[in-house]
Amino acid sequence: RSRQAGSECIMCPMADKKIIAVTGATGAQGGGLVRAILDDAAGGFTARAITRDVNSEKARALARAGAEVVAADLDDPESLKRAFAGAYGAYCVTFFWDHFSPEKELVQAAEMAQAAKRAGLEHVIWSTLEDTRQWVPLSDNRMPTLVGKYKVPHFDAKGEANHFFADLGLPVTLLLTSFYWDNFIYFGMGPKKGADGRLALTLPMGDKKLPGIAAEDIGRCAYGIFQKRTQFVGKTVGIAGEHLTGAEMAAAFGRVLETEVGYHAVPFDVYRGFGFPGADDLGNMFQFNHDFNEVFCAARSVPGSRALNGRLQTFEQWLGRQGAARLLPE
Repeated sequence: RSRQAGSECIMCPMADKKIIAVTGATGAQGGGLVRAILDDAAGGFTARAITRDVNSEKARALARAGAEVVAADLDDPESLKRAFAGAYGAYCVTFFWDHFSPEKELVQAAEMAQAAKRAGLEHVIWSTLEDTRQWVPLSDNRMPTLVGKYKVPHFDAKGEANHFFADLGLPVTLLLTSFYWDNFIYFGMGPKKGADGRLALTLPMGDKKLPGIAAEDIGRCAYGIFQKRTQFVGKTVGIAGEHLTGAEMAAAFGRVLETEVGYHAVPFDVYRGFGFPGADDLGNMFQFNHDFNEVFCAARSVPGSRALNGRLQTFEQWLGRQGAARLLPE
């Protein structure tokens, strides 16, 4: 293990603070939570940033900011147990897009739940999503079955894993996240120029609303849940910054970029056929969001999210903070 120098000094002010162990600390969700904890100097918590590579630039930046940085790997149960030891709470998250394996996510979630139980944690947040098979069984051919037994693999395994935390009687909050607006930058989903030279946002959402959120705000909302533990243990909490249609998002892009941005509502099958890694999974995800839009949106309260995180950003506020060079890297 690697720890920030001096992090265990009994004379330092952090000694009486409750430790929140954060998996995926150099990622979008975990990093946002670590920074939210560190930003609240007067709060009762301190952050233990768990990462595979304590020497990465992101890990070093968290250490410089005041986090205790600890090496652990979700595929190494013993390292997880050591990383959770002595903590008050833990934020548990998996990253499907690192390996594209729902089976691996299930194993990792089970190991995190076991490590949390062994450490006697007082509060665990599990970053999860719906198991879409509860609405679209494998026999339902409206969307293809993927990887043998999933409809939306990166949703279904997380939802299926919820029971690992419940079965152990852990004091858990299930956190339903939303579409990251950051995907428009890092996943290449932003507006593109068509053959006519005009910009358009392409999503298979028809005229339905897509709950979305800035990844940084997921961490801030999670911190709000840790702060209000008694209200949220044993509960499922859904978060979003806004619920917007594709046309509304395209219009926001247009205002920020000061140019017209159209909206291209492609069919689900067309999107699934785009051929990039995970296109079929994401095509099914968008179809689930579309076909069960009322249920999906209702599970993600914007006012509830703002009550957890007073700095919650709207989509247009988030866009304005990115700059045209990031939104249109071409």
